[in-house]
Amino acid sequence: MAAHLKRRVYEEFSKVVQIHHEEAPAKKLRLSKPSKSAALHIDLCKTTNSTDALQYLLQFARKPVEAESVEGVVRILLEYYYKETDNSVRLKIASLLGLLSKTQGFSPDCIVDDAINTLVNEKSHQVLAQLLDTLLVIGSQLPESPSVRQMLVEVACKHLSDSYFGVRNKCLQLLGCLGLVDTPLNKDSDGVGTLRHTGAQRDVQTIISDYFGDQDPRVRTAAIKAMLQLHERGMKIQQIIYDQACRLLSDDYEQVRSAAVQMVWVLSQLYPESIVPIPSSNEEIRLVDDAFGKISHMVSDGSWMVRVQAGKTLGSMLQVSPHFLEQTLDKKLMSDLRRKRTAHERAKELFASGEFSSGRKWADDAPKEKLDTNTVNLIASGACGAFVHGLEDEMFEVRIAAVDALCQLARSSPSFAEKCLDFLVDMFNDEIEEVRLQSIHALREISTHITLREDQLDTVLAVLEDSSRDIREALHELLCFTNVSTKECIQLALLELLKNLNKYPTDRNSVWKCLKFLGSRHPTLVLPLVSELLSTHPYFDTPEPDMDDPAYIAVLVLVFNAAPSCPTMPALFSDHTFRHYAYLRDSLSHLVPPLRLPGRKQVYGLDSVDSGSGPGSVESAQVFLQQSLNRVSTIQNLEAPGSQDLLNFTIRDLQRLGELQPELAGAADFCATYLRCQLLLMKALQEKLWNLAVPLCLKQNVTATAAAQQILEETYKLEFLYSGLENRQVASIHHVRLQAKALQLILTARTKQGLDLLMSSCEKFLQEIDSFQRLFLTELPHLQDSFVDKLLELMPRLSNCKPAELVKILQTTLRQSGLLQLQLPNQQIHRATATIIEPTGESDNPLRFTSGLVVALDIDATLEHIQDPQKSVKVQVLYPDGQSHVIHPKPGDFRKPGPHRHRLITQVYLSHTAWTEPSQIEVRLLLAYSSSSFSSLSSLAVNQWSESMDSVPPSEAAVEGTIELSKAVKVFIMPKPARR
Repeated sequence: MAAHLKRRVYEEFSKVVQIHHEEAPAKKLRLSKPSKSAALHIDLCKTTNSTDALQYLLQFARKPVEAESVEGVVRILLEYYYKETDNSVRLKIASLLGLLSKTQGFSPDCIVDDAINTLVNEKSHQVLAQLLDTLLVIGSQLPESPSVRQMLVEVACKHLSDSYFGVRNKCLQLLGCLGLVDTPLNKDSDGVGTLRHTGAQRDVQTIISDYFGDQDPRVRTAAIKAMLQLHERGMKIQQIIYDQACRLLSDDYEQVRSAAVQMVWVLSQLYPESIVPIPSSNEEIRLVDDAFGKISHMVSDGSWMVRVQAGKTLGSMLQVSPHFLEQTLDKKLMSDLRRKRTAHERAKELFASGEFSSGRKWADDAPKEKLDTNTVNLIASGACGAFVHGLEDEMFEVRIAAVDALCQLARSSPSFAEKCLDFLVDMFNDEIEEVRLQSIHALREISTHITLREDQLDTVLAVLEDSSRDIREALHELLCFTNVSTKECIQLALLELLKNLNKYPTDRNSVWKCLKFLGSRHPTLVLPLVSELLSTHPYFDTPEPDMDDPAYIAVLVLVFNAAPSCPTMPALFSDHTFRHYAYLRDSLSHLVPPLRLPGRKQVYGLDSVDSGSGPGSVESAQVFLQQSLNRVSTIQNLEAPGSQDLLNFTIRDLQRLGELQPELAGAADFCATYLRCQLLLMKALQEKLWNLAVPLCLKQNVTATAAAQQILEETYKLEFLYSGLENRQVASIHHVRLQAKALQLILTARTKQGLDLLMSSCEKFLQEIDSFQRLFLTELPHLQDSFVDKLLELMPRLSNCKPAELVKILQTTLRQSGLLQLQLPNQQIHRATATIIEPTGESDNPLRFTSGLVVALDIDATLEHIQDPQKSVKVQVLYPDGQSHVIHPKPGDFRKPGPHRHRLITQVYLSHTAWTEPSQIEVRLLLAYSSSSFSSLSSLAVNQWSESMDSVPPSEAAVEGTIELSKAVKVFIMPKPARR
């Protein structure tokens, strides 16, 4: 009985324990990282000497520390700091404190007091300087805490009397970065370069200016830079500092003089109209004029770095008086910049001295004028001809700085531009290519203010023989916007350009463009030369020139561009000139303008083009573009054939609109491509494809698969070929891409067997939806009733259903979703384009080379509206046997002649095995892109969701590809077998 009772009690107890275990919640394990501070403490305790501790600290500095561990690590480091006697270890710990204060997510206000306490007993000057640098870092991390900043500034003032220059430097730097200009400070130390101010209340600027006269040049430089730092922070520098800054211009050390130049410039911009006295005289001048004269004097400084600094600074002093400006171009002091004493003043002085002429010396009573004693200079004699000195300097950096300064000043003063013209033209003969190029660019900047004389033009045109292609093309660009004075100048320019064309045939397009602008700017000067240029005669017929001659085409481009402004000019044309005009108007329409030719058919006049230009026509074209997009939004009410016809007609209209209005070409092409994607999607979702069994519509499935792939390619073009898009347009592009991927998933489920492949495809698609939602969260209100909006409503169901059910839901949602209307951005859309100039592909002579070796093919192309072409533009070479080589040009091969324009001049090396006969290769430019479901043209959206991108599997991180940028150019090559 007892045994039976025990067994019953044991069974009941077991049931209770089992029930208790079932009801108890499962415990979750939490993995915690080992404490950084504990590990640091243990490792520092293991070190036996200072060398080991220093080595460990160096290794520790390379490891990241979490924000929550920083305070503990700092406590351990400070504890070890007080124990350590070696200066190098304490120096490294002080450096680590500043490094840890920059940790993202950590607020260093909790360690400020501890860091300040370390300064109390520190005897090493180097360690003290490093601790002050750490305090500067801490203060910079706490901009919202003025009490902490004020405390740090007082600490800096306390240590300004240190004997070590490094400590004083750091204190001044701390004052410049953290000092509050309106807050008075207590300064009662009598350090170097300062006076004792017991209990005196002084502001930061006064304290810093005291160290302008420090015995160490490094401290003087630090003081000036600290004052400049105050200015950069928005504090107005006091005018009384101007005299001190001017005295520092004659300092013995170049770093001080260079910083003083910046200080003088800042004060001249703050107080330009203030009046300052001239030393040793009663004269007064404006502060900006005085500063200009003093900085001009520094162009003759002994240090080339100071000369460069002075030259760059002069260019930004646009408020200076004209006579001071003109004095920089003349080495002799102009009369209006020195004050002569009047004859009355001289006679009064002579009378006061009691001396009269005795008559014993010849002309002893003649008026005596000596420049040094009888005149007062308003500008230092060393500043006379400052730009002349700068342009003749031995260092090319100084010459470039002088050219840049001349350009900036001449742009704001037409009279000064005329006076400095000769000096800039002379720089075209400089021995350094960079100086020549910069002087050409400078003259181009001021071309609106000047007119070249014949002698000046002769000097300019001499540069056309330069071997550098960049120099020649820059000069062509200059001639496009330059005014000349006589018809002889036009004749001289044409002659030299034709010589250039003959010597360098690759300059053909650049020379033609130059002559186009030259003719349109000087029609009245070209008119007297027409008969001579076209070799026409009033009585006799002249032979018809060869239209394949680039020189003859150049002459025609000059004449035809002058003709629109000269109604009498077409009367001087011969019959073959009219035929040549019609030919060039078709083949080189960008160089030849439409002309109204009296008595002839208006095939040359192109009235439609004239009537289609102007701001009114652009506005009407924009209205038409918007109406076309609004019209497409009504296709929901049409049946399939009617909606497809409407899309086709709209795409055709938009393409034609882009041809007629170049200003809207990018937007029209963008809209047409977007609608083409919608048309392809509509055709792929036709009724008959989805109502039949898979074996009965294999052909239609192949067509739908090709359409889905084409839509994906078009969406990448929409995203990466067009600039000026906003986040809303990018969301529309990704929405179409998501529809194409849904179509691909449905077709995969219909045509392929295998559950694993289908499951992975479904998981990938669900990731795409989730990524779209996170990336375009702000745009979701504009996507109501769209495909992605319906999917997001069904997202809980999609995440838990089987693959077959998910595909069925996708198919129903995709067929029921309508067209998402495209909204154009407020800014203009531009399409990235590229045109290969060389090779032209017109030559029938093959490029011969030995098989196995290489031959260089010159590539010259223009790029429009491409962002960062150095990374994205590539050259593709396609051989007849199907081999394809992609070459990435060097960054130095890209030039930027203007905004949104680039020029690619490079060489591509070709090689192949021997061929039996010549054949053509294809050369084209590609735009490389790297995209993912998270990429966007909106950098704001990318930055906003950059954290969410970290959780994406690597396989989904990027989709790389290339887009054709230019048309293919065919080049004949002939690899010959090697001779034995």
